Amino acid sequence: MLNFEFKNPTKILFGKGQIANLAQEIPQDAKVMLLYGGGSIKSNGVYEQVKNALSVFNVVEFGGIPANPEYAILMEALHIIKSQGITYMLAVGGGSVIDGVKFLSAAALYEGDEPWDILKKSIKTEQGLPFGTVLTLPATGSEMNSGSVITRKETQEKLAMGGPGLFPVFSVLDPQVVQSIPMRQLANGITDAFTHVLEQYMTYPIGALLQDRFAESILQTLVDVAPKIIKNSADYEAAANFMWSCTMALNGLIQKGVPGDWAIHAMGHELTAMFGIDHARTLAVILPGHYQYNFEAKKEKLAQYGQRVWGINSGTTDEMAKQAIEKTVEFFHSLEIDTKLSDYTADCEGTAEKISQRFTDRGWLGLGEHKSLSPADVLEIVKMSY
Repeated sequence: MLNFEFKNPTKILFGKGQIANLAQEIPQDAKVMLLYGGGSIKSNGVYEQVKNALSVFNVVEFGGIPANPEYAILMEALHIIKSQGITYMLAVGGGSVIDGVKFLSAAALYEGDEPWDILKKSIKTEQGLPFGTVLTLPATGSEMNSGSVITRKETQEKLAMGGPGLFPVFSVLDPQVVQSIPMRQLANGITDAFTHVLEQYMTYPIGALLQDRFAESILQTLVDVAPKIIKNSADYEAAANFMWSCTMALNGLIQKGVPGDWAIHAMGHELTAMFGIDHARTLAVILPGHYQYNFEAKKEKLAQYGQRVWGINSGTTDEMAKQAIEKTVEFFHSLEIDTKLSDYTADCEGTAEKISQRFTDRGWLGLGEHKSLSPADVLEIVKMSY
């Protein structure tokens, strides 16, 4: 077992009507910037609830943060933060909006000349501008972790950042918001959370029995609620379990004391940066080939996953492991998530070579739980996704 420390300072306000209580979590003298995405919050009632809760504050609004938070747009918000003396931020949206606000939290106090260096040079943020969140799309777990991923369109880059200074001070999780989410985004959210768990679970056995059970319980819950949510997003019980599963999938708990993979995310981010494919769908594209390519290293965990999550109880370890991969692909297909790059673009040729070269240029020479996947391995895995 690995040594670890689990600290998560984010306060969670979970349940119906909790948006009304968010004002109690913000300092009374704060000058608040309210940040959101494309404006769906104005049609589903969330915006009105938030504005009512913030009525006692001096509020500056910034909308239009895109689905992959774009550096150039965030720099516009950063200019306002600095020029108007913003002291607190409130992210109202899904993981993209929250990730964007985390970048702004770091950039607002960054003393360097180029904020992109926070990502490019992997600068850990120890202290950021304080912010809270109102979650409108369960998926990324960003509402209870300190990680963020930002896209820069001009260079076709999508890079991660983080640090202990980037935990939200509080996050409001009202499952009622799920009923207004389009089916495509719900499917993305389920797929994203499911893959987050697999990235922390699908490695090799180390005797961490409880951690395995934690991970498997989240996977089982997502499998159980997925058809209910897709059929009826107003099902409050299903929505609540879906939302909490997404949060628990990436708030740091299940990764403690166990090895993590995250190679799927590293490759998937490049597909989003190059083609604009939804993040969750890039994970579904890379995952099958990644597990097949690394089958010998992962087959024990794959077989365990097949037994405990999918009820596969016959066959050899190899046979059960292969069935587990097939079941995962079937699950994604049941959500109308395609699992081949060619399903999203006709311009596949050369993609693997470009991604492999990018990893070489960045010095990413050892991905995966064993830090053994080279850019040459990445090339083969991405080719398998075509």
